[in-house]
This record gives sequence, C-alpha cells and structure tokens, in this order.
Amino acid sequence: MGTQTENETETGKAAETGSDSGDRRGAGPEAGAAVGAGAAGSGTTEPDTEVEPDAEVGPDAEVEPEARVAHGVGQGAAAIVSAALGVVSLTGSWLGTVAAARETLVGQLETAAGAGVAIQVEEIYGDAWRTSALWGGLFALTALLIGVVVLARPAFGTPGAGQAPWIRSVAWAGVALGAVGLLLAVLKYTDVLLGLPATG
Repeated sequence: MGTQTENETETGKAAETGSDSGDRRGAGPEAGAAVGAGAAGSGTTEPDTEVEPDAEVGPDAEVEPEARVAHGVGQGAAAIVSAALGVVSLTGSWLGTVAAARETLVGQLETAAGAGVAIQVEEIYGDAWRTSALWGGLFALTALLIGVVVLARPAFGTPGAGQAPWIRSVAWAGVALGAVGLLLAVLKYTDVLLGLPATG
C-alpha cells in the first residue's frame, strides 16, 4: 500500500511537470509572434512621430530680410536725392550759373556795337536768364519724378512689404520742392515772373 501511494505521487508529479513544459512550449511561438508584432508596430510608428523640419528654416527665409533691407536702402537714397534736387532747383546750381554766363558772353559777341538798347538787353540778359530758368526746371522735374517713383514703389513691389515713414516723408518733400521749382522755372522762362525791364 505504501509503495503504491509513493508511485502514484511520483506519477502525478511527472504528469504535472510534463503539462507545464507542454504549456511553455505551446506558448513559446505565440509569445514570439507577439513580440515580433510589437517590434514591427514600433518600427512603423517611429518615423511618423519624427518632427518635420521647419519650413521657415532655409535659404529663402535668410535671404528675405536682406532683400527688404536692400530695398529700403535704395528707396531711402532715392528719396534723399529727390529732396536734394528740389532744393537745388530753387537755389540754383553751378551748372545753371555757368550756362547763364556762357549765354551772356555769346550775346555780347553777337550784338553789334550800334544795336539798340532793347536788342542788347534781350541778347545779353534775356537769354541768360532763360537758360538759368531752364536748368532749374530740369532739376525740379527730375526731383519730382524721382519722388513720385519712390512713393509708388511699394505698389509694384512685394505684396505686404511696407515702407518706412521717414522715406515717405522725404519723398513727399522732394515732390513738393520739385513742383514748386518747376512752377517757378516755367514762370521765369515765359517772363511772367521777373521779366525783362522795359527799355522805353
């Protein structure tokens, strides 16, 4: 009896050991498949979670501020030139002075000694004053055109690109000075303003 009981006990333990090893063997492929699936899943999801490079970081993003600065410098320089030419048209220039002096000399050479006073005044002084007014009008017209181009430049440039307030102010000053200088030049050239004196 005692020997039979011990044999049954050993047989039961062996059966349990065999079942446990069978379960482990059966679960082995399933566990390997699960691990493989997990590894495959993690391999496909990692590229999706990568952060895409920022679109703003590139050569275009670095060149755009430099282009804006270059455009601002050019417009500012043009506005200053416009204002300066407007001032020159009102105060006179060495070029206009030399041209007027030349006309005076030409008038003296071409006028006969016995010519009347009216002819002498017209040839010596009238042509010289008109020449001075002509050069002043050319400077004024140039200042006016440059100022208008500077003010109209943003409308034909990059959309959304603004213009510095000081550039617009200086450009408007050039336009105003050019308009006044051009008006005075036309009036002087036609003898409406400061015409030749009457010679009797």
